[in-house]
Amino acid sequence: MTTTAENSGIGEGGDGRELLPVATAARTRAALRALIRPDRGLALTGIGVLVAATAVGLLVQPLLGRIVDIVADGRPAADLTLPVVLLVVVAAIQGLTTTVGLTRVARLGETVLARLREQFVQRALNLPADRLERAGAGDLTARVTGDVARVAEAVRSALPEMARSVLAIVLTLGAMALLDVRFLLAALLAVPVQLLTARWYVRRAVTLYADQRVANGAQQQQLLETIGGAVTVRGHLLAEQHTERTAERSRKAVGLTMRSVNLVLGFYGRLHIAEYMGLAAVLVTGFLLVGDGAVSIGTATAAALYFHSLFGPVNAALVLLDDAQSAAAGLARLVGVTDLTRQAEPVAVPRQRTGPEAAAVTVNGVGHAYGPGRPVLHEVSLTLKPGEHVALVGTSGAGKSTLARIVAGVQQPTTGTVTAPAATGRRPVVLVTQEVHVFTGTLADDLRLARPDATDADLRTALAAVHALDWAEALPDGLATVVGEGGHRLDPARAQQLALARLVLADPALAVLDEATAEAGSAGARVLERSAEAALSGRTALVVAHRLTQAVAADRIVVLEAGRVVESGPHDELRDADGPYAALWRAWSGSRTAPHP
Repeated sequence: MTTTAENSGIGEGGDGRELLPVATAARTRAALRALIRPDRGLALTGIGVLVAATAVGLLVQPLLGRIVDIVADGRPAADLTLPVVLLVVVAAIQGLTTTVGLTRVARLGETVLARLREQFVQRALNLPADRLERAGAGDLTARVTGDVARVAEAVRSALPEMARSVLAIVLTLGAMALLDVRFLLAALLAVPVQLLTARWYVRRAVTLYADQRVANGAQQQQLLETIGGAVTVRGHLLAEQHTERTAERSRKAVGLTMRSVNLVLGFYGRLHIAEYMGLAAVLVTGFLLVGDGAVSIGTATAAALYFHSLFGPVNAALVLLDDAQSAAAGLARLVGVTDLTRQAEPVAVPRQRTGPEAAAVTVNGVGHAYGPGRPVLHEVSLTLKPGEHVALVGTSGAGKSTLARIVAGVQQPTTGTVTAPAATGRRPVVLVTQEVHVFTGTLADDLRLARPDATDADLRTALAAVHALDWAEALPDGLATVVGEGGHRLDPARAQQLALARLVLADPALAVLDEATAEAGSAGARVLERSAEAALSGRTALVVAHRLTQAVAADRIVVLEAGRVVESGPHDELRDADGPYAALWRAWSGSRTAPHP
């Protein structure tokens, strides 16, 4: 799949994988604006309240300066009453308005974060299977975990603090100008150092954090492959090589982390230089102005306090660049994934056709390639009639699973179209593969993923249909038994029956089974095949046959060879034709000659 110029940031992982794209800075900003747009009112009121809180807080320094002048002039102690009372009132009002403002800004951040998570999960689930395979699960896992966590952390802590810091800086500089513009000019001497520090940091941080994300994704990918394939690794005595490969990627990730630590330390050091320069300039200016009689000691004190009060907001704003850059890198990776899924053209689904001749599915000239020069399907055309069971057979790599995913709508074809009539009142298509996931929760909750409104009676009916009710009710708590991670373990055959029961509950017009009985051993193969036959009863079905006994039971067999349809017909006809299917049948049945009825 190609990507737009907005998502040109596709890189190669350490093992040559084509990583998922990263959005450009412009595209990331546009996506952020779109996320905030529905809550503009909340954003404006939150910022408005924070402006009021900051403005009220700026009265503290003049009041303290007034107290200094009263003391310096030797006035009565009673004159201190009003400024002290005003200080208490200012503190109370500032505390209240700051709480309200930060609460609204935090609510805005959590709302935007929730919207981002929902969009990411929704679109990640629609990623083309081949694109995900080329990138590797580690890249997507790193984005789902690390990048989402960093964006969440920035939203919860950095966003409110950044908003308050920026407002404090702007309003405080304005207040210094009101005291005397020369105080403002003195304070601005620190700005060039701060800007150069920020520029120095940002130019290095953007690339460094992006590289760090890629390295972490490659590290996770290696860990997933090593742990997931532990049996094979041990069987081929590859433990040492995989350990070294994992260590190498870990060293790269650690090295990038240490570079980021050194970068932050240098960043802080430069900020301290700017602080001392600015404070010294303001104090010298105050000394000179007081000596000339241009301002009072209290006014000079207020100016120094104003600049000192900038230490926190300025440092916070600049230090938050660390979180901002990290979050921006993570957000760009998340937006890159969401934009990638938008580019996929949906499978064409025309309106419901009527009449006995209406086709359930029509595959027209479909071709597919997993990258340039890697074609898998070539101009495949196929029609499934309503209620027809079609078995796909062929040698490994013939393109069976790819065609099945394309028909199911999970994979988009490179060329050609797939059309299907809309199924009134029922789900259009359900795909069941040999890789079945048992979700954590009760068995009933797992089944209701297919139909949330199903009653317990409906669940039992579906389980009975696939011959799974007996073992389900024999579980410790029956349908209330917790299964999945940390719960009651289901063996592969029972997990597959659970998936078939979900198919029955979903009641799709078209069912696609991609080697859905492959996980059953020899002893359970027939039981699982009976379950699959029951689940497919009364619906159109496309079955990638793991065992040719499934092909025998199908209405029609389609033989794929090197991505092309080379034969199509019922079992007996193809067996007697002495073509590719007959050769497959002889090899599978262990006979040199095709058996006759």
